Amino acid sequence: MGLQDDVADKLAQEVLALVAETGDEEVVEEIKKVIGTSSTTLEEAYMTAVRVRRAEGRALALLEQKRRAHAGG
Repeated sequence: MGLQDDVADKLAQEVLALVAETGDEEVVEEIKKVIGTSSTTLEEAYMTAVRVRRAEGRALALLEQKRRAHAGG
């Protein structure tokens, strides 16, 4: 990854951790707006990273569910 992708992914992970902790989904948009005032390319990379990390979380949860079902059945 390049610097932009590294920064975007780190921000996405931090923001999603805060969302999980507080339940405040607005922080995703607030950070997006702050980033967008300086760099639209970083804003796009950040939102992509948010979507990718959320998709990863859903996929990992499904895998865990399938593992538990297999172990129990």
